[in-house]
Amino acid sequence: MAKIFKKTSGNGGLTLYLGKRDYVDHVSSVDKVDGVVKLDPADFGDRKVFVHLACAFRYGSDDLDVMGLCFRKDIWGQFVQIHPPVDKPALSAMHETLLKKAGDGAQPFSFEIPTNLPCSVSLQPGPDDKGKACGVDFEVKTYLAMEKNNPDEKIEKKDTARLIIRKIQYAPSQVGAGPKADICKSFMMSDKPVHLEASMEKDLYFHGEDIPIKIKIKNESNKTVKKLKITVDQTTDIVLYSADKYTKAVFTQEFGETVEPNGSFDNTLTIKPLLSENKEKRGLALDGRLKDEDTNLASTTMLREGVEKDVLGILVSYKIKINLMVAGGGLLGGLTASDVTVELPLMLMHPKPEE
Repeated sequence: MAKIFKKTSGNGGLTLYLGKRDYVDHVSSVDKVDGVVKLDPADFGDRKVFVHLACAFRYGSDDLDVMGLCFRKDIWGQFVQIHPPVDKPALSAMHETLLKKAGDGAQPFSFEIPTNLPCSVSLQPGPDDKGKACGVDFEVKTYLAMEKNNPDEKIEKKDTARLIIRKIQYAPSQVGAGPKADICKSFMMSDKPVHLEASMEKDLYFHGEDIPIKIKIKNESNKTVKKLKITVDQTTDIVLYSADKYTKAVFTQEFGETVEPNGSFDNTLTIKPLLSENKEKRGLALDGRLKDEDTNLASTTMLREGVEKDVLGILVSYKIKINLMVAGGGLLGGLTASDVTVELPLMLMHPKPEE
């Protein structure tokens, strides 16, 4: 095992161990969350030790919670008691490794994440924003308490250890046929149109992969196509607490392709939307960010049949816009200038790693 993740409580009595931070949604099931907690019960008194796995939507920082306003909405949660032990899970290979690492006094725990929960998504904070990013996150927390879930019981921060984990989804094994779109647009003062056709080889691309777009232009008009612009838009639909939906461009590039009247263009142009080009864009959806780790643009949300959209928290989708800027000619000049635009859907995801 390359790395073990651990976090110790402020009182030193609890140390939480996990063997990984990413848990894969395989559509029919999700990886089990197997971990252990090392206990030093000297100062526990009659308090018990619990572990809580929670999926929550956060739309404000921790600083605001102390004002009596909670900017966190729990979507799902599960508790297990590990001291005194109640039900010990069947030990997995991950448990064995972690127990060996933790040494004496360690207790195993296990959680199963339901398949209908959202994947981890965080919204990119602005340069001056502090605290946790808004978005959907999963948190494993171990703590000392008299009862597992009593809102009136005050749990000290020093009696708690927590680690953020991610639920992620990989691209399906079968890639579908690529989308295609075309338009035929006529203009004022021109008796013939401009034809634009755009197509892709497949419907899904991986983060960081080149995306070739085949573009055909047939200009039968008496106007000149001055240039061509390709934009990739990310649309973030926050469905959990409001109908908040917004779109941000994650890629824009102009190509100086001129197509004269009665001319044509037939070529493949390559684009690559990357987070590295969008570091300053506040509110951009990212695959759940873990502390001190870089991430990437959020993966496309794959909707399952029968799952309520509200439960998914944040829905992310992408589209590619191909835009021709057509110059106006004659006496009217710019007044007859116009755009010709087609759109293609884009799915961005992680490739499934080899077993």
